[in-house]
Amino acid sequence: MTVALIVLVDRILKRNSRRAGTLPPGPKGWPLIGNVLDWPTSYEWQTFSLWGEKWGDIVSATILGQPMIILNSSQYAFEIFDKKSAMHSDRPVLTMAGKMIGWEHTLVMLRYGSRHRAMRRLFSQLIGSRNNAARLSQHMESEVYHFLFRVLRQPEAVMKHVRKTAGAFILKMAYGYQVKHGQDELVDLVDRAVDGFSITTTPGAFLVDTFPILKHVPSWMPGAGWKRKARDWAAELQKMYDAPYEFTKKQMAAGTAITSFTSTNLEADPADQDRMIKYAAATLYSGMTVSAINSFFLAMMCYPEVQKKAQLEIDSVIGSDRLPVLADRDQLPYINALCSEVLRWQPVAPLGMAHSSSQDDYHAGYFIPKGAIIIPNVWKFLHDPDVYTNPSEFNPDRFIPTSNREAEPEPRQYAFGFGRRVCPGLHLAEASIFLSCAMSLAVFHISKPVIDGVTVEPEIKYSSATISHPQPFQCSVMPRSAKAEALILAMRNDS
Repeated sequence: MTVALIVLVDRILKRNSRRAGTLPPGPKGWPLIGNVLDWPTSYEWQTFSLWGEKWGDIVSATILGQPMIILNSSQYAFEIFDKKSAMHSDRPVLTMAGKMIGWEHTLVMLRYGSRHRAMRRLFSQLIGSRNNAARLSQHMESEVYHFLFRVLRQPEAVMKHVRKTAGAFILKMAYGYQVKHGQDELVDLVDRAVDGFSITTTPGAFLVDTFPILKHVPSWMPGAGWKRKARDWAAELQKMYDAPYEFTKKQMAAGTAITSFTSTNLEADPADQDRMIKYAAATLYSGMTVSAINSFFLAMMCYPEVQKKAQLEIDSVIGSDRLPVLADRDQLPYINALCSEVLRWQPVAPLGMAHSSSQDDYHAGYFIPKGAIIIPNVWKFLHDPDVYTNPSEFNPDRFIPTSNREAEPEPRQYAFGFGRRVCPGLHLAEASIFLSCAMSLAVFHISKPVIDGVTVEPEIKYSSATISHPQPFQCSVMPRSAKAEALILAMRNDS
């Protein structure tokens, strides 16, 4: 601890000696430790929103010498991350998630530079536009058919089916891997690894991120349970990197590989980019669609009038003889609005992913020092009552303009990141969410469960992590008709 204290004092003295301006306002800290005692340990976006009400749309705090800048205004987020992207596109070095576990190799945590740009190019060539993503529609639609069948057979396990379908979709897109019936080891492996990512990437969550020297603490020491957990997460992440990647390479050698992100890139440049392709493929995992689709089922329970209106649109445009497909997206404006509201109502990543400044900057009259960690409060952006009417309500109509009012801002511009850090898989994620919502509404009636004659009211409660998931809930899912049930069975057999 003596060494850690020396490092802390040295860091603070160095930062203060080069500070060339006034940081944004924020809670008053203590000597040396700064705002450690003020920093929230859960549901940080709620605390940051309260700080915004007191100190304004740009707030600062200091954690053991590390400047933290919180943005409670989407305008500031765009100005800093988009217009000044050359200065604010780096990622903070998270020792726990990045170096000890190994997420630093993926695009989401890769430091900004030539390697980051090269990895993004791998994505842009295949899924970098809506049209490119649409070429994969048949694969996506097939996975949703299987999802509908699983829900039909086991409706009480909707949340489990959502997880499996999201994993199956990414494994097929990234590696050409077809999941097994029942439990699948690779899907389970992905789930565990992504859960670890969500827990360990929250700024301030682990002291080792502030004091990297702590990574040398022996795992047997009292209080070092975090290090043992890091070791387990690292082993699982390495399996997640290697197992599906090696599967694709073996399939390619045998001439039986299904076209995928990995096979396509390996065929183009197998020698020079082997490791980069491996880590890029793993970047497609995120858990975002899992959270969003579970939020959709929760919302349909709580807002039956929205469900009815969405089903009326599907019935009038598509009919009951087939399921909606991705090519129908432009003909279903209310379903598109519903998908947007899913992203806004309960943001998948309430604080996005933190950026880091690569040089000193001034914004709105305040100093943002090099190395500052900048956190966009996406939850606040999407629940600002000055921007969204009755923000706590699930109301897709807010995105459809009328003669009396304009549409409210599209949440996709906040939900998938900013500037040069926009999620490269956003078009795949949007397509997956659309298909899951549209097909489910076409064939299922979603309602609150009735147990022993009593309607069970759902609790709208979410986890506190980088990726925020709804807490487990019960849900009644029934076929809308015998014809709808027959359609599920027919489409599943055809796929």
